[in-house]
Amino acid sequence: QVEIFCYSLSPDDGTTFRNKIASEAEHFIDLSQVPCNGKAADRIYADGIQILVNMNGYTKGARNELFALRPAPIQVMWLGYPGTSGASFMDYILTDKITSPVELADQYSEKLAFMADTFFIGDHQQMFPHNKNKILIEINGKVSDNNIILNGIDLDALKRTGDVKRVTYEAENGEYTDEADGSPGTVSFDVMDLPVQSIIQTMIQTGLSHSMINDVVVQNGVTTNQTNNKAATGEEIPQNIIISARCQYGLPEDSIVYCNFNQLYKIDPATLDMWIEILKNVPNSVLWLLRFPAVGEANVVKRAAASGLPAERIVFSHVAPKEEHVRRGQLADVCLDTPLCNGHTTGMDVLWAGTPMVTLPGETLASRVASSQLHTLGCPELVANTRDDYVKIASKLGNDADYLRRVRAKVWKGRTSSPLFSCRHYANNMEKLFKEMWRKYENGEEVDHI
Repeated sequence: QVEIFCYSLSPDDGTTFRNKIASEAEHFIDLSQVPCNGKAADRIYADGIQILVNMNGYTKGARNELFALRPAPIQVMWLGYPGTSGASFMDYILTDKITSPVELADQYSEKLAFMADTFFIGDHQQMFPHNKNKILIEINGKVSDNNIILNGIDLDALKRTGDVKRVTYEAENGEYTDEADGSPGTVSFDVMDLPVQSIIQTMIQTGLSHSMINDVVVQNGVTTNQTNNKAATGEEIPQNIIISARCQYGLPEDSIVYCNFNQLYKIDPATLDMWIEILKNVPNSVLWLLRFPAVGEANVVKRAAASGLPAERIVFSHVAPKEEHVRRGQLADVCLDTPLCNGHTTGMDVLWAGTPMVTLPGETLASRVASSQLHTLGCPELVANTRDDYVKIASKLGNDADYLRRVRAKVWKGRTSSPLFSCRHYANNMEKLFKEMWRKYENGEEVDHI
């Protein structure tokens, strides 16, 4: 019912992503070879496009001049730029009622076209299916769901080498995770007592990319880019079993680990002050951030020290390849979102890792995306109303082990039972909006909120 034309504004970069789109789209046109905006717009018009979607906005490589020439009767902002175009030639912005409540419509030059769930989407189910499965490691009779983890498409070879136990956690009540009778849902994981600690230490000390556990090859989780670059970038699905451990990143094994993997510019002083308060409320906790950029690390540490927080309570890691970045999110207990400008793709990454995220929405689109994601996941209790509320939610997760376990189970289960990561569900809802846009146009109706 929908015929898709994909117009590329950038030359072929040789990635699997580019080749996949070029080969699977019904029509793929490389407009990077047509530098004249007038001629490029003529091509779009000649193709008979009825709805033209702007995925670039004001980002590098964008050509908004094409839209200014009006090659299509309906023009829509979507996904790539987190805000309004402010342009009279864009008719709609694809959004949702959490991200862009109608009472804030005056912030947008476009009319609001509301998706049934979140307007944000990620291809995590297809790109990172190995993160659906994991083996937990038992150490001295103790089992943690995020200290040492083995992920893989097929874990059977390893499970056949030893005793496998099963641990089951009850989830916090939720729309997409409860059982049919209304009782809380559950999640179960395989647990093995394997000789992994010495192997991990060898990997850390020598940079060893692979090792053997009971004669089964296991990949060092921090060296994936050394062995298969396409798997490391998310272009291919890793075929090896991969081991991830807190000690690989200098994280304490028995502490509550709060994380944020956004660029450091998103952390304003008020947000860092909230995080410091949370760390003080949860004595056995650390904050895990990225050197993104490295120059920001000293500023964060200095601010924390001035507030009486020891430097060792904040752990910094380098930016990682995409696959590792998503997978290592499993090692954290809770993600603390940045209220000023949320983690958008980063939020999806950490939720796919099964890690709860606490957020505080503002008024702008960029500050409300995480709230939309959490509502679609069925976790509205992680959305704060005030800064005090944000601190209370995050502190409770850090201090109440049973509650944290239930919320983590809920997020883990909700990844596949909620609409958040369902591309098919998303595409169906998107097509309904496009059909309504075209119906209104054919009937001569004014562009208005849908």
